[in-house]
Amino acid sequence: MKSRMFKHVLGSVLTVTALAGGMIAPVQAAQDRPLVLVVPYPPGGSTDILARIMQPKLSAELGGRPVVVENRAGAASQIASAHVARAEPDGNTLLVSFDNHAINPAVKPKLPYDTFKDFVSISQTVRFPLVIGANPKVPGKNLAEFLAVAAKEPANKFNYASTGVGSLNHLAPEELKQRSKVELLHVPYGGGGPAIQAVVGGQADMTWLSYAALRGQIQAGKIKPLAVAGEKRLAEMPDVPTVAESGFPGLEAYSWSGMFAPAGTPPEVVKKLTAAFQATLKDPEVARKITEAGFEIVASDGPALDAYVQKEFKRWDSFVKTNNIPLE
Repeated sequence: MKSRMFKHVLGSVLTVTALAGGMIAPVQAAQDRPLVLVVPYPPGGSTDILARIMQPKLSAELGGRPVVVENRAGAASQIASAHVARAEPDGNTLLVSFDNHAINPAVKPKLPYDTFKDFVSISQTVRFPLVIGANPKVPGKNLAEFLAVAAKEPANKFNYASTGVGSLNHLAPEELKQRSKVELLHVPYGGGGPAIQAVVGGQADMTWLSYAALRGQIQAGKIKPLAVAGEKRLAEMPDVPTVAESGFPGLEAYSWSGMFAPAGTPPEVVKKLTAAFQATLKDPEVARKITEAGFEIVASDGPALDAYVQKEFKRWDSFVKTNNIPLE
């Protein structure tokens, strides 16, 4: 009798253990596969540059686990975001998101995912102010001088190139227009690369992009910086004033990058990934490369990123609705 009871209890214990192992095994197996960082833009953009700077050190922090950067460009980051939202919530696929993550729900009536329900935040890695870069033939040495000239010209004589309708570098110039009362024509392009080429080629007068994206053309003298849309001047361009110094206090436009996993990713996996990204960003060599590219390291945790996304969404949602910004 005792023997049969022992076998029954032992069988129950083994069954529970096997079931527990079955629940843990998929997560463990996922951690043995490459970590895929899905970038919503083509190679060479700010988000892609950041991902590739972090790639080797992040792999080391994850015990040598391979880290792969996968570019899924298109539809103002919607293609990449939808892909990650539908991915298995095992910590194997992350979205290297951008300011569009917070802005899209304010400017896109229908998204193929829910920004606030389909993702779990890992870390806000960096932020960086937009730089207003202009064709050298545009009048003025800085933003204040340019606006003084533009105010005397017919409306829309000057234009600006953006990376698309509803992007940060569409909305920030629109705020400048509202406050300066100077009409500038919006010309949307399909990304930062085409916008830069339009400015260099003279088809567009200016654009608002990251210093990392504009640096090469600025150093080559093909684009002149008019202002920095951040709290302070950039160390590499100490003579270029901020937008606030140009007469528009509080007008700041920071792009940023954050890491998101599909909703439902286990908390222990999220915690491990957050720690890995924070350690990567604090590595001296990684930090040096990121800073030189014009980025400001944040290295927050998930809750802090959630709060930042909500703040940015509310800011631009209110601006678009209050000012009836055209989004078509």
